[in-house]
Amino acid sequence: MRDGITVNGTRRTYEIIGPSEGEPGRSLVLVFHGSRQSGAKHREFTGRAYDALAEGGAAVVVYADGYKGNWNDARRESAFPARADNIDDVGFTRALVEKLAGSHGIDPAKVYAIGYSNGGQMVMRLAHEAPALIAGATVIAATMPAPESFLLAGAPSAPMPVLLINGTKDPIVKYEGGQFSWWARKLFKVGGRSLSAPETAAYFAGRNGITAPPTTTNLPAADAATSVERTEYREPGRPTVALYTVHGGGHTIPGPAKAPAVMGRTNQDVHTAQMVDDFFTISEPARQ
Repeated sequence: MRDGITVNGTRRTYEIIGPSEGEPGRSLVLVFHGSRQSGAKHREFTGRAYDALAEGGAAVVVYADGYKGNWNDARRESAFPARADNIDDVGFTRALVEKLAGSHGIDPAKVYAIGYSNGGQMVMRLAHEAPALIAGATVIAATMPAPESFLLAGAPSAPMPVLLINGTKDPIVKYEGGQFSWWARKLFKVGGRSLSAPETAAYFAGRNGITAPPTTTNLPAADAATSVERTEYREPGRPTVALYTVHGGGHTIPGPAKAPAVMGRTNQDVHTAQMVDDFFTISEPARQ
C-alpha cells in the first residue's frame, strides 16, 4: 500500500508491506534506497527480498522514497537536491515511525533501518543524530565518512547493533576507503574521504564500547567468483557489530536478485534479508 505524509511542507511518500491489522508491538523495518532510486525501484532491485520480513505478521516493512532520488545524509560534500534544499529526512523518519505506530501498531522501540549506498549513509546519520529512533542499523555498500567529511563527527556514542555489508570490488564505494573516483563525484554529486569497510566496523565497535578483538569466519561458498567472510565484534553486555565482506562483490546486495553487471558481482550464497532477520531476530515472535 502506498501512502504519504507531509513534513515541513514537503510531501513524502512510501510503500507499506504488511497489513494494518495484526498483533500490537510489531517491528518496523525501514528501507532506504540508493542514489537515483525510489522505494519502488529499490524493492524490485532487491527482488522484493525484504518483503519476507513482513511474513508471519512479526514486522511491517516500509520502502521510503527519498527527495528527488536521494537522502540528505551527513556527508559534508554531498551536493544533490536533498542536501541543497536541506530536506529534513530525520524528521521524515520520525514522523513515519509515529504514523506507523498509530496505523499499524508497530512498537517504536523495535524500529530497524536498512540502507543501501546513499541510503546506508542516511542510516548512519540516524545512528548518530537520532539514535533513540532506531534499535539497529544495517548499512550496505556504504562506509563511514572520515571525520573531516562527516557533519556529525562530534556526536556522542550511542551503542546499537550494526550490520555492515561491503564488496571488495565495489566500483563506487571503495572497500579500502579513500576518495571517490572522479566519475562517481560527478555522477552522484558526492565527495570527501571515507574510512575503509574494516575501519567502519571498528569505528562502530568502539562506539559500542567493545574492546575485544574481532573474530572472522569464512562462510560456505558455492559461487566461484565471490565468497563471504564474517567479522564480528562481540563482548558481553555490548551490542554486536558484524561486517560481511563479499570478496569479489560489487556495489550490490547479496541475495536472489542480481544487480546490473556495471555494479559488479552479486553474491547469492547469502541473502541479506535473512542475515538481517537472524542478526536482529526481527521475526522471532512469529517463530514462538
